[in-house]
Amino acid sequence: MGYDAKFRVWRGDVEGGDLQDFTVLANDGEVVLDIIHRLQQTQAPDLAVRWNCKAGKCGSCSAEVNGRPKLLCMTRMSTFTEDEVITVTPMRTFPVIRDLVTDVSFNYAKAREVQSFTPPEGLKPGEYRMKQVDVQRSQEFRKCIECFLCQDTCHVVRDHEENKQNFSGPRFLMRVAELDMHPLDVAERRDSARSEHGLGLCNITKCCTEVCPEHIKITDNALIPMKERVVDRHYDPLVWLGNKLFRRQ
Repeated sequence: MGYDAKFRVWRGDVEGGDLQDFTVLANDGEVVLDIIHRLQQTQAPDLAVRWNCKAGKCGSCSAEVNGRPKLLCMTRMSTFTEDEVITVTPMRTFPVIRDLVTDVSFNYAKAREVQSFTPPEGLKPGEYRMKQVDVQRSQEFRKCIECFLCQDTCHVVRDHEENKQNFSGPRFLMRVAELDMHPLDVAERRDSARSEHGLGLCNITKCCTEVCPEHIKITDNALIPMKERVVDRHYDPLVWLGNKLFRRQ
């Protein structure tokens, strides 16, 4: 059985826009993206929305539903009541291109700033040898689908545009942490996490973990351990003394 769902969808572009009200048929078992597609088919053929797989694996259909960052294809209509007005807006942290589509190029720029995997000198591809137990800590982070919902909800960049230059956001700090945990990576990640990627700006509110559709424990398993390793390097008095003595030699 279907019912008439009440939707409020943001329409506009870089010049500006506003919320428009629609009533759209919703059927049992559908997700918000299904309704957006039906809205395109029946009432708003020029509505712009980004999507690809509709299976929660490409990360393309990121938006905000009732003010909360979500994947449209993974947000089931059954989680709302039939008389509830469902508001769908673009991700607030990134510039709007049109309607529900935002410019997420900020994230690709930050990805390029992360030094790639750096194996030991003289070790050639095909010669990498490591035990599974040594890579298990970082395996969790490989599940990331780069939906950028964690980037969207992070208030360090969401509420402070001026931080974007010096802060990479949880997705790419997680990437730095993943490489720092890799048993064969020899690049210096801790100094760059602090000085180049703005790790110190993260105040571990765990909002990034809460919105992750892959349920990655970004804060507990990546950011906090990385912070601890950076603190050990730069603020532990014994490490500081050792560095002083080593430099004197």
